[in-house]
Amino acid sequence: MHVELPEKRYYGIGEVAKAFDVNTSLIRFWEKEFDALKPKKNAKGNRKFTPEDIKNLKLIFHLVKERGFTLEGAKTHLKENRQKTLNNFEIIDKLEKVKAELFKIKEQL
Repeated sequence: MHVELPEKRYYGIGEVAKAFDVNTSLIRFWEKEFDALKPKKNAKGNRKFTPEDIKNLKLIFHLVKERGFTLEGAKTHLKENRQKTLNNFEIIDKLEKVKAELFKIKEQL
C-alpha cells in the first residue's frame, strides 16, 4: 500500500487514518495492541504520530490487512522476525513508490 503523507515531523490521527483509508478507532486499537506504536500525546491528549510511527503502521497494515495475519499472528511475526520483515517491507514499499511514479508518467503520455 502506498500512503501519501506530506513530509512532516508529526501527523494527527485524522490525517493518518485518511492516508490509510481506515477509521481512527482502528488506529487507536492498533496502538493498544502493538507495542511498536507509541504516538506522542499533547496536553489535550491528541495523538501525534512521528514518521517512525507511520513506518510501523505501514508494516502492521501490510501484515494484517494485505497478508491476512491475525492480530496475534502479526504480533508474533513482528517479535520473531522483526528485522527480516522490516527489510522485506521496505523493499516492497520502495517498489510501490516506483510503480506509482511510473503510473504518473504513463498518464502524462
